[in-house]
Amino acid sequence: MHRRQFLNKLATTIAPFSLASLMFPTLSLAQSDRPRITDIKVHRMRTLGETGIMESAWAPGRPYMRRIGGGRVTEILTDQGISGIAPGMSSSGINRMKQLLVGQDPFDNETLGHQMRYTNGAANNWRDVGCVEIALWDIVGKVAGQPLYKLWGAQKDKVPAYASMIQLSTPEERAEQAVRIKEAGWQGMKIRLHHLDMREDIRTIQLVREAAGDDFTIMTDANQAQSSGIWQPGIQWDYKRALDTARALNDFDVYWLEEPLRRYDYEGLAELNRATDITLAGGENNQGVQEFVEMLEKQVYDILQPEILVTEGVQGLRAVAALALAHHKLVIPHHGGGQLGTIAQLHMIGTWPHCPWVEIMNDPPISPYTNGFAIMENLPQVDSEGYMAMPQGPGLGVSINRDLIEDD
Repeated sequence: MHRRQFLNKLATTIAPFSLASLMFPTLSLAQSDRPRITDIKVHRMRTLGETGIMESAWAPGRPYMRRIGGGRVTEILTDQGISGIAPGMSSSGINRMKQLLVGQDPFDNETLGHQMRYTNGAANNWRDVGCVEIALWDIVGKVAGQPLYKLWGAQKDKVPAYASMIQLSTPEERAEQAVRIKEAGWQGMKIRLHHLDMREDIRTIQLVREAAGDDFTIMTDANQAQSSGIWQPGIQWDYKRALDTARALNDFDVYWLEEPLRRYDYEGLAELNRATDITLAGGENNQGVQEFVEMLEKQVYDILQPEILVTEGVQGLRAVAALALAHHKLVIPHHGGGQLGTIAQLHMIGTWPHCPWVEIMNDPPISPYTNGFAIMENLPQVDSEGYMAMPQGPGLGVSINRDLIEDD
């Protein structure tokens, strides 16, 4: 039988059936059978306790109380009783989001995300868009009965976590803590470089390396990109300070130097990258995928650090990761807020071959990572070997403790 005769016979045979039903039998579930969004709520979560006052290294003179639990949670409800959770969006934007989303299919999250970004008022900040997208994906995962990293294409089931320090400590204190962190199983820690005298920054790294040994990973962060202008609390680095620090850190096998210059000083950062051997990382405050395109074109960073609640939500973060892969760069996201945003990013990391770490804000005893995770009933933990496993439940794979909701 000739090819054309065969195709004509085949077309006659399958005419009563849809091509989609033959190729994808599971698609027999009609769109009308999927859930529809009925409401959006922002819950206030109860605080379980206080662990002490802390001052962030990047914001000297602004002490604040660290608390267990608390914060806000976004919840998107559907007509099938399935709901999705996410970090708390702003209450001021909830009515506009309801206008866009109520009655819609949460599986259409790419279209809905585009509408949120495009429509003035709804996308007045990327955090709200990111929160809604996380909740929509949580619903999709629950309907499918699969964790998100499996739906997105699993690459690994666990990833090493590094303890991201918050406050500025003396070199001796940081060295002692590095030993305790390592003994608890963590494989690495990130240290803030904010001493007025560069020599104290370098001495801190020297003592940590001597105390923790050569098999412990040290990351460093200058936090010089916090402001888009020229003002920065505390020490403000110029190019010479950044270059001298980068070269000195090479003697102690430091994995990366993060945000050594201002956020949009792409020329200075690119020049610094050419002038030193240390790996440069950054991007947590950059908004919009197009900014990462420019950074890649100018060879600004070796490691991109997008943040799901800053860089256009789920769509944006996945786009940046794809760009990084195409340009042979690593991507290691910023911490994601320390609660449900971190969990959403953990699922993405589980799909990326070019992401070797997850950042976990952990500066015990005042600010252990469990503070933020305390709102969850099945919170993920860093195991004795320093890994955090991908949640295996459907969607985000975690749920909030509803006894902690304090809504009026």
